[in-house]
Parts: sequence; structure tokens; C-alpha cells
Amino acid sequence: MRILVFSQHFWPESFRINDVVRQLHAAGHQVSVLTGQPNYPGGAVFSGYRAAASGVEDWQGVPIHRVPLLPRGQPSALRLVGNYLSFIASAATFGAWRLRGQPFDVILVYATSPLLQALAAVALARLKHCALVTWVQDLWPQSLQVTGYVRHPRALAAVAAVVRWIYARNTLLLVPSQAFVAPVRALAPGRVPVLWHPNPGDDADAAIDDAVASPALRLSPGFNIVFAGNLGLAQALDAVLDAAAQLQDLADVRFVLVGSGQRSDWLAEQVHARGLENIDLPGRFEPAQMAGIYAQAQALLVSLKSDPAMALTVPSKVQSYLAAGRPILAALDGEGARLVTEGGAGIASPGGDGTALAAAVRHLHALPEAERQRMGEAGRRLYAEHFSPAQLTPRLLAHLRDAATRHRAGGGVGD
Repeated sequence: MRILVFSQHFWPESFRINDVVRQLHAAGHQVSVLTGQPNYPGGAVFSGYRAAASGVEDWQGVPIHRVPLLPRGQPSALRLVGNYLSFIASAATFGAWRLRGQPFDVILVYATSPLLQALAAVALARLKHCALVTWVQDLWPQSLQVTGYVRHPRALAAVAAVVRWIYARNTLLLVPSQAFVAPVRALAPGRVPVLWHPNPGDDADAAIDDAVASPALRLSPGFNIVFAGNLGLAQALDAVLDAAAQLQDLADVRFVLVGSGQRSDWLAEQVHARGLENIDLPGRFEPAQMAGIYAQAQALLVSLKSDPAMALTVPSKVQSYLAAGRPILAALDGEGARLVTEGGAGIASPGGDGTALAAAVRHLHALPEAERQRMGEAGRRLYAEHFSPAQLTPRLLAHLRDAATRHRAGGGVGD
């Protein structure tokens, strides 16, 4: 198949779609990528790239077509909107020009927020007369309301109308959580299938190799609880601070919050102001370095705000945690908590509840090492059965092939 992967973010930015593209290419398909200039998460364009540039580069045999955009810059709602809109405009214009004369069977949109980036993909699918598949990574307009970016009912209704229009012009919609199916189905027309396709985790064997190598970060001795990823509004970091404050009597317990994001500076200020010496903020590390850090942890933490929309989400870090074979502390509600507890891979507590998280840490801390090891092994089995690239790549290819066939039969992009 000739596959165009459409994503605002791609290598050298650290997103799961990088691995997916590598796997599709390794399976023998012609894969191209249309993306922007890398600037996430710091906001500045990476060294060697220019915000206003348009060009193509080779990445492990995959051509990456880059279009200009306004970098995210320093945290600012206006700047963020400019970043999103500039990519949409550039992808629809510069992107169409860069891809002129290149036929595709299917366009796969990796739809991180904002979903509006798919507007440009709709135009490209029409231009290329090919199937359009959107892999919905975030629920809109729900996520706007949860994070507080948009609260006015009329504005949310307007966003829902745009989302409905985008969904209607897809051949197939994929969602990373089974709980996403119903809300996406509520906005999608009945003729557009909505199927569950989870994000893959890291390659388990590679994780083992990295773990035995010299780690990029050496953790202090003790009971280390590692959180990895975005330090943002949705991650309920205030609850993590509250839990740390309540656990200061356990001298060996430490929270290691690896990553960066919108609340990085606030988090550092709070740790200092509250005198929380059991929290480390080592900064951000490359994905390839994380397995060596996970291997030193006694537990891995995932946390989200308590909200009905968040309860539908399984953060992609969960799959990486499962592959690492360490007990998981799931401080969240709904689908993510269910996955961890039903799989026997860890302990769950309500999202945004610092007291409950502290109690979960005490419980895990008191368990025999053999029981914690059993949880880690259960997580590894769950990963191998449901989230490994070996399992998911053939399934994704089948979805894309079916979408291309449906499009050729007249079930493609709508009007």
C-alpha cells in the first residue's frame, strides 16, 4: 500500500507515531509522512530546522515532507492557537504542493490535539482521491472543556459541529481506547465505522536491552516512584504533591517526575515552597533512555484529573509501563484504572485525589517484593497479548487496507 501519515508532530519529536511509521515501513509498504517543523515540547524549533522552511528529508528510508509553521514559543494560548492554525494552513497548501504527483491509497491522520489538523487531511484526501483514516487520540470538544481552554457552551457546540464535519469525511475512524468508541460514534455518521485500535507500547526486548545498559539517569537508593511524560494541566500534579506531603514519614519513598510541560515551572516552585524533599524533577529524557530509568523504579505512576472525559482515556505511557514490567500506580478513573487492575498490573486510586494516592503508595510499599514482582510480570503479559507492535501492526494494516477497499467501492470521503 501507498500510505501517507499525516501528523503535526513527528521525529525528532517524541511521539508514538514514530514507531508506528517505522513498523509500517518495515512491513514492506510505501510510507510517507507530512508534518511540521519540530518544536515540541520546548516551543523552539529544533537545531537544524527552520520554522519557515519547506522541504523533504529521509528518515530510515521514509520520506518526511515538512511544511512551515509558527513555533509554540513560550506558554501562551494565543501562540498555541497560532501554532495549530499555521500547520493546518501550511499542510493544505505547502503540503499539497510538496506531494504533487504522488498517489496514495490511504491517508492516516495521527490526531493528537487539536483534531482540527484533520481539516487539511480532508482536503488532501479529496485531492488524492484516496481513503481517509483518522486515529483519534483526544476527544474534542470534551478535552477543551476539561483543560479549561474553552468553557462557553456555544463555543463548545461550534467545535462539536466542526468535529462532526471532519468525522463525516472519513472512511474509517480509529480510537485508542474502547471507551472512546461511544463518544466518537455520537458525533460520527452511521456509515463511518468507529473501531478500537490501541496505541502500541515500546518493543519489550529493546526495553530489556536498554535496562541493562548504563542508564541516562541514576536514581537515588530507595522506593522510587517514577512518573514519565507531559507535566500539564490534565495530569493532576497537585494531587501528586499532596500525596508526597503525606508520605514524608516513609523516608525511602521518592517521586521522580521525569518530563516537561506547561506546569514544569509551577511544579518546581511548589516543590520548593512546600519543602517536598521526596520529589525529584530531573527534566526530560529521550524515549530510548526511559527503559533504563523504569528498570530502577519500584513503581510507575500515571495520573489524570478526575473528569468524565478523562475517565475514557488510557494514556499512552501505560503501554510503556506495562512493557517495563514494574507495578503501576494508576491515579486515574475509568478505562485506564480498569486496564491496570483487571490485568493485575498494579493498584488504582481515584484521579486527582492525593490522599487516595498516598494510601495506594503505602499499600504497594508494604507488599512483599514477590507480590510487586508478580504485578510487573502480569503487566508484561498484558502488554505482549494486546499492545506489542507485533500484535498491532498487522491489525493496523488490515484496517488501512479495508478502508482503501471501501473507498474504491464508493464508501470513501463524504461530501
